[in-house]
Amino acid sequence: MTSANSHHGDIVALDRRHVWHPYTQEQVAPEPIPIVSGQGALLYDSAGRSYLDLISSWWVTTHGHAHPVVAAAIARQAQQLEQVIFAGMTHEPAVQLATRLTSRLPAGLTRVFYSDDGSTAVEVALKMACQYWINRGEPRNRFLAFEGGYHGDTVGAMSAGRSSGFFDAFQSMMFQVDTLPFPETWIDDETVEQKEQQSMAALNRYLTEQGKNCAAVIVEPLVQGAAGMRMCRPEFLRCLAATLKAHNVLLIFDEVMTGFGRTGALFACHKAGVTPDIICLSKGLTSGFLPLSVTICQESIYAAFLASGFDHALAHGHSFTANPIGCAAALASLELFDRDNCMARLVMIERLHRERLADLARHDKAHRWRVMGTIAALDIRTDTTGYHSEVGPRLKRFFLERGLLIRPLGNVIYLLPPYCITESELHRGWNGIEEALNRITANAN
Repeated sequence: MTSANSHHGDIVALDRRHVWHPYTQEQVAPEPIPIVSGQGALLYDSAGRSYLDLISSWWVTTHGHAHPVVAAAIARQAQQLEQVIFAGMTHEPAVQLATRLTSRLPAGLTRVFYSDDGSTAVEVALKMACQYWINRGEPRNRFLAFEGGYHGDTVGAMSAGRSSGFFDAFQSMMFQVDTLPFPETWIDDETVEQKEQQSMAALNRYLTEQGKNCAAVIVEPLVQGAAGMRMCRPEFLRCLAATLKAHNVLLIFDEVMTGFGRTGALFACHKAGVTPDIICLSKGLTSGFLPLSVTICQESIYAAFLASGFDHALAHGHSFTANPIGCAAALASLELFDRDNCMARLVMIERLHRERLADLARHDKAHRWRVMGTIAALDIRTDTTGYHSEVGPRLKRFFLERGLLIRPLGNVIYLLPPYCITESELHRGWNGIEEALNRITANAN
């Protein structure tokens, strides 16, 4: 065994002895791959093998791995101020980031509350909505979400995503959240208007019965991520927003995944033409370098928390709230959207997705082809669907053997690449999918 292979084996052995991985059945999971470096859209393991990262490493990497501009910003900030309590103090990176984020969001979203990941950004949004009505003297105790929606792993976020199927063991810990059917759609879907009408009819019935008790509706705008990249039309979100406004119910956009260019616009709310009351952002906020999240609300919501007594204050916080190094990384990432022709690369990714999907559209092993900006997905035709479909692990192994980091969501194959990806690299990913459709799915039915 070479020294590199020995080091590779040592890392895996120590991992097996001490580490517990997320969303993993450790007893039967294959050995984890020790990654030691990244550059652009590529990751490298301790044995020197490369992997083309076609899922942005759990949807967080926007501009590419180890981007020098973000890395340099982190280094500079670490030498000046690494951390300071954010209760009663402030610092320039947090103020500048809040200013620049609100300037890029629809008018009215003015107040930025910092936390540390997507789950807590959602948790903050739910608490904001609940206490907003309490502070107004109109307490409301119900929330509404969409079937299949996933919003994170903390208790409130799990409650909002209880229909996702991930949290059966924790049902007794959750509070009740009502659900609506999600009008998922795909290319050449002839039933989309009917599904939207059914969803809106269910919403109107609910609002007639429970509107005065409903604090907010939470939705992943345009794309439900963990549910299998299920997509809806902008028209539906506009209808949803108008109906909720007419009934005086708050709208929360969970843009933890869809934010920062994933849908082809900087934020999904731009693409949908909707201004929510509250928006949650994380993942791509720091280009994947550091954990950081924000919950941004309308000025009128913030105003409801202003009073002489602490009982009206939002009693929520984290030790690393508005961490200066994380804010510096986010500022550098935002600057990159204005440089290097970044938005044009998003257009290239979507164009290539659509071209390759058109080539594969008649393949008998897949259907429900769909694209939203830089996100492309398709469903494998198989008897077992959903996250636990047995074809998923087979496909994952198939892709890894070819140096492709693609993690199917059950029988759903999707691509969600970093924006630095080249056309040839993206074609390589699609070539791998085409090969998988021809080979690995042969026994899927």
